Amino acid sequence: MIRDITIGQYYPADSILHRLDPRVKLSGTLIYIVCLFLVKNLWGYLIAALCLGAIIRLSKVPFGFIVRGLKTIIILLLFTVAFNLFLTSGTPIFEWKFIRITKEGVSLAFSMAVRLILLILGSSLMTFTTTPNQLTDGMESLLGPLKKLHVPVHEIAMMMSIALRFIPILLEETDKIMKAQQARGADFETGGIIKRAKAMVPILVPLFISAFRRAGDLAMAMEARCYRGGEGRTKMKPLKYHKPDGIAWVAIVCFIALTVVSRRF
Repeated sequence: MIRDITIGQYYPADSILHRLDPRVKLSGTLIYIVCLFLVKNLWGYLIAALCLGAIIRLSKVPFGFIVRGLKTIIILLLFTVAFNLFLTSGTPIFEWKFIRITKEGVSLAFSMAVRLILLILGSSLMTFTTTPNQLTDGMESLLGPLKKLHVPVHEIAMMMSIALRFIPILLEETDKIMKAQQARGADFETGGIIKRAKAMVPILVPLFISAFRRAGDLAMAMEARCYRGGEGRTKMKPLKYHKPDGIAWVAIVCFIALTVVSRRF
């Protein structure tokens, strides 16, 4: 189960998407998420799914690797569908004792499930094709206007990048701890939810200790390299827009237009 969590991981490949400017990918991902919440009908979801499929094809990231991340949200997905399906009022299409399913509930449950799946796949694709350093530079550049309001943009971008980078490291550490506990006779697979939750407690203590130790090592390494924040810092590889980035912006504008048009059907 731990290995199924793919968020925050970078998948190295030589694709057009990997070579795009991180600012384009960050902006495109944000626009894609906003458009998903603006979609109101099947045509809109079909357009969003087709566009995402085309981007996945261009990224050269294996589809199985991308979909593997959905396993971790199955419980959240089931809860979302169940709440919308059984607790939405409207025109009843099925009634049995206290169970009541409405036409509006089915529509809302379907739209929320598709929206959540597309959102996870789309946002995960950004981390698969963008290194942590590129994410930091992209976020810092996009949030640059906030510097005039004395917002520590560089520090915020650095913290978000480190948090994303630590996700796969902590997942790997959790996997090692679980295997060590299982070698000593621990059981994480059998029993109910409460029993499994209690079995996870011995994992949390060494995991927190390891996380704090890694954070301390990172802070010491940054101080040893005279890191003092973003004031006056220069970049070895400054961000520059190229021709593929312009084509990507045109594609993003076309996607926005298709989303707006789909709302009229």
